[in-house]
Amino acid sequence: MQNAGVRPSRYGLSRHGIGNFEVAHWNLGTAQLVEKALQRHEGMLASGGAFVVQTGQFTGRSPKDKYIVREPETETTVEWGAVNQPMPEQIFDQIYARLMASWESDELFVHDCFAGADPEYALPIRVVAQRAWHALFARQLFIRPDPSATEEHVPEFTVFFAPTFYANPEKDGTRSKTCIAINFKKRAIIIAGTEYAGELKKSIFTVLNYLLPARGVFPMHCSANVGADGQVALFFGLSGTGKTTLSADPGRRLIGDDEHGWSSHGVFNFEGGCYAKCIRLSPETEPQIYNALHFGSVLENVVLDPVTRIPDYDDESKTENTRAAYPVEFIDNAMIPGVGGHPKNLVFLTADAFGVLPPVAKLTPEQAMYHFISGYTAKVAGTEAGITEPQATFSTCFGAPFMPRAPKIYAEMLGQRLREHKAQCWLVNTGWQGGPYGVGKRMSLPYTRAMVNALVEGKLAGVEFEVEPSFGLSIPKSCPGVPPELLNPRNSWQDKAAYDKMAADLSARFAKNFEQFDAPPEVKAAAPKPVGK
Repeated sequence: MQNAGVRPSRYGLSRHGIGNFEVAHWNLGTAQLVEKALQRHEGMLASGGAFVVQTGQFTGRSPKDKYIVREPETETTVEWGAVNQPMPEQIFDQIYARLMASWESDELFVHDCFAGADPEYALPIRVVAQRAWHALFARQLFIRPDPSATEEHVPEFTVFFAPTFYANPEKDGTRSKTCIAINFKKRAIIIAGTEYAGELKKSIFTVLNYLLPARGVFPMHCSANVGADGQVALFFGLSGTGKTTLSADPGRRLIGDDEHGWSSHGVFNFEGGCYAKCIRLSPETEPQIYNALHFGSVLENVVLDPVTRIPDYDDESKTENTRAAYPVEFIDNAMIPGVGGHPKNLVFLTADAFGVLPPVAKLTPEQAMYHFISGYTAKVAGTEAGITEPQATFSTCFGAPFMPRAPKIYAEMLGQRLREHKAQCWLVNTGWQGGPYGVGKRMSLPYTRAMVNALVEGKLAGVEFEVEPSFGLSIPKSCPGVPPELLNPRNSWQDKAAYDKMAADLSARFAKNFEQFDAPPEVKAAAPKPVGK
């Protein structure tokens, strides 16, 4: 049993029940972790220096294999259901005991870090991993402590990442051999039977989404940036809506690309790094991300040319969900540390494949709460097996898989902050216009950028608005850099009756989805109303 590395914490592995490991590498630097990973044949270097790994069977998260331990506290505070699946305490304990025993005589990689750029709310965490590259991922994604202070690091939550350890469905009652289990009572997370590093990132996000509301902090699944005038903008949206693309603006400083808290001080990044999709990445479309992928970054499931080792970001043979992890300081002009003031504008991004929603609309606080709870976007044909026509997709709070508490709690925090800080919420549709997918065409990215720039720069403050009839949304009659005929979606359809029919259909989908939620009457009243109703 040997400890090695940079100033191991006095809060040792024996505190976790790990006694007879072969060697534990504590808080190794980036170069050391890359060296270890190469020595252990965990991946290879790309031509630009990024470390490239293949995650095998799992190239994405396994939400059906994620559990929260049900105990007296979580019994009444977690919104139990298909997303937050319960696991009995004794089952977690028996999986944990087997895992600790399996690590006897193993080589382990320990990384102590923080989640939360605001020191008042920073959560000390620890990652204990079987793989050197998982420790590298943690180092690049979370906030690194002062190396001289690691001896005093006491984790409040510890993640045990064990890809070669498996749950036993017959004994443990799990759905499969893969298991992601969060225990708030024991402040421990087990990730077993998967190599996919996104499970590590999102497990800590789930923890913060549970803990921070009790401390008066609104946790958000959004990106954030700040302009030269100091005004912060937030971007919420599901995959494929443009959240990362639109927030990575060379004219604004990036606070963070995915997870933030909104406290009484303002906005702060939960992470110290970014985890960006890189399928079809190019220096022309996303130069900031492209230029960040050098030594120290981690590429998941990206295909390399076997001779030159140059990444082929267009190759989707492994997965569409190719990923890049890198410290936020790899982005030019990033905010370090990742903190900002109270946001002036919040943008809800949706890719409406039905061609109904306007490209930009101003929301009342009640409408903002309604659309926040709904979390709408659409999947189009070809994105998943079996999808032959557009399908409405709703993900509560734009991040349902990571929200342990009832949606009403998060929505009320949103509404309270919008009113207190006089922030404006906007709905921006990056989807289709002039007809649904297959008939209309997708909104031009330059036009979307022009609308986003106009709203964050206050250029829509003086323009005239009108209420469109299908969803009751306030839309501008003009916007700098955008043809006015594009702003009202009904005007872009040749067949107005077809638009009204499609709007009524989408409205009904919203209403059906919202039936499951508890919300104040004024929020329910902000629901879309079909034309003529």
